[in-house]
Amino acid sequence: MSKQAKIDAFKRHVDAELAGDLDTTMATMSDAPHLTNVPTLMGGVGHDGVRAFYRDHLVGKFFPPDVVLTTLTRTVGEDQIVEENFISFTHTTPIDWMLPGVAPTGKKVEIALVVIVGFKDGKVSHEHIYWDQASLLVQIGLLDPTGLPVCGAEAARKIADPSLPNRQFAD
Repeated sequence: MSKQAKIDAFKRHVDAELAGDLDTTMATMSDAPHLTNVPTLMGGVGHDGVRAFYRDHLVGKFFPPDVVLTTLTRTVGEDQIVEENFISFTHTTPIDWMLPGVAPTGKKVEIALVVIVGFKDGKVSHEHIYWDQASLLVQIGLLDPTGLPVCGAEAARKIADPSLPNRQFAD
């Protein structure tokens, strides 16, 4: 599978998710996929498990109206893609896969999100999705960063713009 074919296959997958098209999303995946959102361990294993996760928690459900997903970096390997993304949204709807059990707060969120996408036979075989859960919880008001080595939206902004200053801690 060529580099461009992997990129195109993943784009079809993400576009179907964003469009709320469960059948097309699943058609982009291998026969035995798995999906793990690492900070929350939400996801699924096998066709039925991934389909149930997408149906109940993601496709057509996650994306608040103002969501913006920007790819910052992309590395394409022999069997996978690694993307570093900047995602922003206002927490106006439940986001089960990212904030299970947390009611919408109305707060603006900006986070860096890394997706590792595997391929088998030209289709998505797995997704491992990582983000800084502490930064997310700070931004929606569920974690007080005072005295803790955590921060909020500035972490994602720093990834998007490396010229921003680093945080300094007192010794």
